Amino acid sequence: MSMKQTKVWLTLMIALSLLGLASACSKTPEGGDSEPAATTTGKAFTAKGDEGTVTGTIAYNGTPPAPKKIDASADPVCGQRNPNLTTEDNAVKDGKLANAFVYIKDGATADGTKVTEYTFTAPSDTVNLDQSGCQYKPHVMGAMINQKLNITNSDPTQHNIHFTPKNNPDWNQSQPNGAPALTHSFARSEVLVPVKCNQHPWMKAYVGVLKHPFFAVSAEDGTFTIKGVPPGTYTVAAWKEGGATGTEKTMSVTVPASGSVKADFAFGEAATASSKPGLEMMPALVVPAPGHH
Repeated sequence: MSMKQTKVWLTLMIALSLLGLASACSKTPEGGDSEPAATTTGKAFTAKGDEGTVTGTIAYNGTPPAPKKIDASADPVCGQRNPNLTTEDNAVKDGKLANAFVYIKDGATADGTKVTEYTFTAPSDTVNLDQSGCQYKPHVMGAMINQKLNITNSDPTQHNIHFTPKNNPDWNQSQPNGAPALTHSFARSEVLVPVKCNQHPWMKAYVGVLKHPFFAVSAEDGTFTIKGVPPGTYTVAAWKEGGATGTEKTMSVTVPASGSVKADFAFGEAATASSKPGLEMMPALVVPAPGHH
């Protein structure tokens, strides 16, 4: 090979090497700008048979704000189906609060494993959200990540379901009367995801989405039960809506093996010291105006 040919060959090899290096440096990693996939290094949770429960009652101190009557005249169907429509911000009866979302926020099992380090499989059964009487039922509910949410319309009028989360994608679907059920799920945890109907602005609901199944919603008598909790010490949180912001309270509890522990919370006039601002609520009362979805 002549000297000239050698120089040409060396120049070509250098150029190809630089081109390859530039290509390697500029290559976008798999996944691009998307959020990394959820970790799979957690310890799969397996019930051992010695799980316990967290039970309690949500009280409301003082006189709760009176529900406001909703003007549903823009949609005659709503007025006929539910002539006594009122706001649901404070569902209080005999000093007990319904619709409080109670859940294990953090903590560790008896062996020191943090509850956040476990992985849980979403249940195969669905949770249901219905539109009946121009209100969402239930008003507050919980679901696990990737658990199917079945959405139905029991009213003879059109609704739309608009989830407005912060950690999950926005989702907005119309559902005419008689239409098949819609199905949705959430890929990330979030307490809580607001739900609204653009057609009927007073309609609202909230979905607590968690990685684990340790949550409950207080009943009409204020009681709740969280089942299947492994022995350990946890922070339990109770959230309620109302006013311009929601309120969340927390307490520490220790769940004994095959036993139960109480976690009673109180909201209202004399129960503000340990509260902290939570999810910003939508207006309690919005008079609907005629229009399209």
